[in-house]
Amino acid sequence: MEPAFYRGDLLFLTNPASEQYRTGDITVYKIPGQDIPIVHRVLETHDLVQKKKDKRAGLPAQQLLLTKGDNNAVDDIDLYRGIDWLEKKHIVGKVRGFLPYVGYVTIAMNDFPQLKYALLGGLGLLALIQRE
Repeated sequence: MEPAFYRGDLLFLTNPASEQYRTGDITVYKIPGQDIPIVHRVLETHDLVQKKKDKRAGLPAQQLLLTKGDNNAVDDIDLYRGIDWLEKKHIVGKVRGFLPYVGYVTIAMNDFPQLKYALLGGLGLLALIQRE
């Protein structure tokens, strides 16, 4: 999602059930069958309204989203793998804030498992040495 966020930035997300997304919101979504969530901006929304007569009549029953990355020339329909629009069940959350570079710790530990084991071993050794 460059230039807004870079690899290694830690994102803070919210996803209340009652929240409606607007054009321009930055969302994180996950498509079934893909391992990595995608961070892209909402390009277009469609609100489907309840037709039944109930308490929620007139409120959006379902919201459909179309997204696009800031550096991409076209929308994300090709990334959706046969899905025409994103639904609420695909959305992980809306980005509310971020801390730059903090995520590099987890990236380094996933890319270099030996680093993870060395760090855990060092912490275990410190715990044994510091006992009084």
